[in-house]
Amino acid sequence: MKISILSVGKLKEPFWQTAQAEYCKRLGPYVKLSIIEVVAEKLGGSVSDEEVMRREGERIINQLPAEAVVIALERSGEQFSSEKFSEMIDDLAGDGTPLVFVVGGAVGLSIDVLNRADHRLSLAEMTLPHELARIFLLEQIYRATQIARRGKYHR
Repeated sequence: MKISILSVGKLKEPFWQTAQAEYCKRLGPYVKLSIIEVVAEKLGGSVSDEEVMRREGERIINQLPAEAVVIALERSGEQFSSEKFSEMIDDLAGDGTPLVFVVGGAVGLSIDVLNRADHRLSLAEMTLPHELARIFLLEQIYRATQIARRGKYHR
C-alpha cells in the first residue's frame, strides 16, 4: 500500500517531528509512506487569505500524481470511525492505487485543491492546528493498518 501525506509547511517544533518519526517508523512494515511538504506562504501584510490559499494550492496541485486518489482534509468533510476509516483505506488502496492525503496550511485549502480531491475527510468538527492534524492523521493511518490486521494496538 502506498500512502503520501502532502502538507503545507514544515513541522517546526521538535515534539511534532518526534511524533511524526515515531508513526513513520511504526507504519514502515505496512505502508510505503512519503511525507511531502510544500512551502507555506507568509501570512499578514498585503496578501489576502484567498491569495495565500491560491499560491499554496498551486504548489499542492503540482505535487499530485495523476493516478492517485486524493483525500483532502477539510473540516466540512466526511467523518469516520476508526473502523470505517480502515475500511475506506483498504477499499481505495487495496488494488495498489496510491493515496494522497492533503493537509492545508493555516488558512486552509484552495477551492482548486478541494475540487481536485476525490474525497474530503474531516478529522473532527473542531478546528485543529495543521501540525496536529498531520500527527492525528498518521496515528489514524497506523491504527487503520492494525485494525485491518487485527493487531493489538486497536481494542
